[in-house]
Amino acid sequence: MNFVFQIIAPVALIVVLGSCGNQTEKKEAAAPVAPVSNLFKAIAPSSAFNEYWYKGKAELSTYEVTQDRYGEIRKAEQVNIFVTEDFSKQKQVKLDDPANAGADRIPVLKLNTVRRFKTGIYDYSIMQSIFTPVDATPTLKTTCTVQDWCGQVFAQTNLEAGGYQVRSYSYFESEGDQDMRLTLSVLEDDLLLRIRLNPAAIPTGAVNVMPSVLYSRIRHRPFQVQSADLQMEKGEKESVLRLTYSGIQRTLSIRFETAAPHKILGWEETDGGKLTSKGVLKTTRMEAYWSQNSNSFSPLRDSLQLNF
Repeated sequence: MNFVFQIIAPVALIVVLGSCGNQTEKKEAAAPVAPVSNLFKAIAPSSAFNEYWYKGKAELSTYEVTQDRYGEIRKAEQVNIFVTEDFSKQKQVKLDDPANAGADRIPVLKLNTVRRFKTGIYDYSIMQSIFTPVDATPTLKTTCTVQDWCGQVFAQTNLEAGGYQVRSYSYFESEGDQDMRLTLSVLEDDLLLRIRLNPAAIPTGAVNVMPSVLYSRIRHRPFQVQSADLQMEKGEKESVLRLTYSGIQRTLSIRFETAAPHKILGWEETDGGKLTSKGVLKTTRMEAYWSQNSNSFSPLRDSLQLNF
């Protein structure tokens, strides 16, 4: 597998939040794709970044979430797990022996998000993983799984020469199994990671963006690059990154701490002027959770205020 580490932004993960009712909406025309070179230049991690993220622990943050589904508001819960790890540039997997990997080793900041909510008698469980180099160069890999009582979907996106290879699998015939190459754009689902890496390096103004895959699937819209506007509102203690699309009636705002490590405080997204999801931070802990898998550690779930 050959890779191009150009100054480009990753594209969205082609995976989808399936629903039992597969109603499609009118498709918008794709926005013209402008060159995306020089959007994400390599940056050296700061001393504050290294001090926070290289303690042998992960940051676990839980959020109280308001989720729209099937025209009704649901109570949901999300856990964000941020952690650094050594990744293979060639195989795009976590290295088993990073000390002997040589030039194949690349440090990444990984984000796992897990969201759960109920729709009447049955439930949804959504997990997404994103692997972005700590120098803020293009994301190497994304994966996502979505499960509900109707079925499940899975997708994986890998950076390859000239673009991204996407393999997507769905239980819907119309969405089916897909194997494709995608063009390059700013990735909406990547913004949480880039805030943690260096919010000042996020491009602002007019940009082409691949909308969130969760939005695309819930609304049954095609995965297309859209013209958008990104703006940063920097405050003394709290800042907001605002994303407003031109071709679709979608907005996203992400609140985060202005000072490093730029903790994510919450988010709000709308479609057609209506709230589609809102997350508010409940609590954060730094834990080596992978070593806390015995029953004796179960009380830690209470400290994270987990309900699902």
